[in-house]
Amino acid sequence: MKNPFHVMLIPTLGCPARCSYCWSSEPGSPVMDIETIGEVVEWLRDFPQDRVTFTFHGGEPLLAGADFYRRALPLLAEGLARMNPDFAMQTNLWLMTPELAEVLAAYHVPLGSSIDGPLEINDRQRGKGYFDRTMRGYRIAREHGVRVSFICTFTSESVKHREEIFRFFLDHGYTLKLHPALPSLRNANPEPWTLSPEDYGDLLVYLLDESLTNLGGIEVMNISDLVKCVFTRRGTVCTFADCMGTTFAVGPDGSVYPCYRFVGMPEWVMGRVSDRPSPDDLAASDAGQRMYRFRELVDQSCGECRHI
Repeated sequence: MKNPFHVMLIPTLGCPARCSYCWSSEPGSPVMDIETIGEVVEWLRDFPQDRVTFTFHGGEPLLAGADFYRRALPLLAEGLARMNPDFAMQTNLWLMTPELAEVLAAYHVPLGSSIDGPLEINDRQRGKGYFDRTMRGYRIAREHGVRVSFICTFTSESVKHREEIFRFFLDHGYTLKLHPALPSLRNANPEPWTLSPEDYGDLLVYLLDESLTNLGGIEVMNISDLVKCVFTRRGTVCTFADCMGTTFAVGPDGSVYPCYRFVGMPEWVMGRVSDRPSPDDLAASDAGQRMYRFRELVDQSCGECRHI
């Protein structure tokens, strides 16, 4: 079972890629300094949890560089040893080097990366050259024993090629985790790339059928997670679970947010790690109270659903 306490560290919102549907990166974003990692350690020392997962996310976390991780990983691992830290990272792999791969391998950091299918489909929505640069980084990571899995973002355009995309992952032996392109949290206008709920539902049904047809040949993580939810009667990933109070994100400047999707949005700041806010302090913040009100709305709106 995945660790219930999760802290996402966002070293920067900057990213060298320019994916057409991405709304979460910010050109010119500052990069987290190592002192902020030290403040994270001090902030979490008095938290009651005995396990924690740190996920480095972005933006593109490899922009922080090898020296940052050479210092950050032992700071977290040793400074919070009583919490038995696990690590993970989400990266496009463009900036992967043998030096970085060695650092990540030493701390057993699994990587999630992003490929939206074969080269032509991928580069149509992620930009020319994306596929080749990511696969170059993938090879470096694998040569150093770093585990890599892929997230595939389905958009309103790429979902029309779902058969070709599924075949790509099956033929290459890649585990498939899919992500629907979502509307931006930063403005009210739906983007043309956004995958509709109806198309997303049809896609999940298609992938369930294909998973059963190719049982043992490929894992579709979304299907696996849904099956676990059904059999355990509880959410196993944050999409299907109440993560209030057990998931936080820390931005480049040390601001604390309820989720990485809100990083960089001032109205969602719950506190700062330098002030060492307690779980109660974070819950009492304006952003925390807004999240609790939203949870109540979800409970009221979805409480009668026979599927939950």
